[in-house]
Amino acid sequence: MQWFFRQFARLPLAWLHALGIATGWLVYWTSSGYAARMRENISRSGLCASPDACRQLLHQGIGEAGKSVLELPAIWLRPYEDVLKLVRKVEGWDKVAEQSRDGRGILFLTPHLGCFEISSLFIASHMPITILYRPPKLRWTEPPMLAGRGRGQVSMAPTDLKGVKALLKALKRGQSAGILPDQVPGKGEGVWADFFGRPAYTMTLVQRLQHSTGAAIVLVFAERLPGGQGYDLWFDPLPEALPEDATQAARALNAAVEDLARRNPAQYLWSYNRYKAPKGSREEAEKQ
Repeated sequence: MQWFFRQFARLPLAWLHALGIATGWLVYWTSSGYAARMRENISRSGLCASPDACRQLLHQGIGEAGKSVLELPAIWLRPYEDVLKLVRKVEGWDKVAEQSRDGRGILFLTPHLGCFEISSLFIASHMPITILYRPPKLRWTEPPMLAGRGRGQVSMAPTDLKGVKALLKALKRGQSAGILPDQVPGKGEGVWADFFGRPAYTMTLVQRLQHSTGAAIVLVFAERLPGGQGYDLWFDPLPEALPEDATQAARALNAAVEDLARRNPAQYLWSYNRYKAPKGSREEAEKQ
């Protein structure tokens, strides 16, 4: 299987994205649960002015979800320099560089939006970054994933206590760290806060890291360009620190991710089960 993965990496990005659209539709039509989740997440997002608008967003999102999978061989397995050349335009990096010169740690947040895999590789070409990762369900994809993500000045940290400590140390040293802020945390590691109008179990790790280290928070979006032309990167620093209260901080975090996703809603990963409840988490909320 890894041999096929490597052959795909040699294809032009435009071909990979075209195959990705076809793959997205194949998965949509063969997985009823996947399809139902996408439809529900989009229809309840509040982003659609009409049923036709929801249908259009759904069709675009199906293709973009497929692209996010088929572009992985190119991002993970091509030479590092070639991957960096896929970045066509960068907005907001001057603000990141300014904060870095002040000696503050920087916590980069890359939601399930666009090609979030390329964001850390770009950042790692300028500064050290420690990123959390969760082992994939398909075990054969872990070696190419680790090899592809762990380039430049990237350090990988597992999603456990050891990994969180690694992020904390990096930020205290004035380096950077990276997290997917809309990943559903485990029981006891989050609070309930609205995300696109629905309660979503939201991590408190971002707030805890910021208040422990004084790190700046920067949201990142690697926008996928049409026709396989590459990616535009957008860096948006949060203007204020997150609130001390965990629930208020989660609301502010989700609102920031929503604003970023509204720039290109079709490239948000609507198939992700953002609204799932870790076992026992709803019971905790009812007791509060």
